[in-house]
Amino acid sequence: MTKMPIKSALLALSLMTGLFSGTASAHFPLMICWFESDKVACEAGYSDASTAIDYAVNMYDYDDNLIAKAVTDKRSIVEFNKPDTDFYLVFDAGHENPVEVDVVEISEK
Repeated sequence: MTKMPIKSALLALSLMTGLFSGTASAHFPLMICWFESDKVACEAGYSDASTAIDYAVNMYDYDDNLIAKAVTDKRSIVEFNKPDTDFYLVFDAGHENPVEVDVVEISEK
């Protein structure tokens, strides 16, 4: 049996830890929405507290028709005119699970 020097073993362990640390730091998209008078505002971001600047947020009616589309600003916030119909909002950051917020989940801020 060959013994590995301590320095080589520590280097190998460090490299292996570095290879697998990316999976431990995974983050997922989040979005919170609220009503402001005749507007619907949403803030999009990620679970690691990073922002989502210049991302599309879509508004759909319950028949899945696109009502409106907007892009988050430099504060990760997007605003829509409040429609006269029920709706839901979708923030798809390109990950496996887009965030959906239904109108019944939204309240005044």
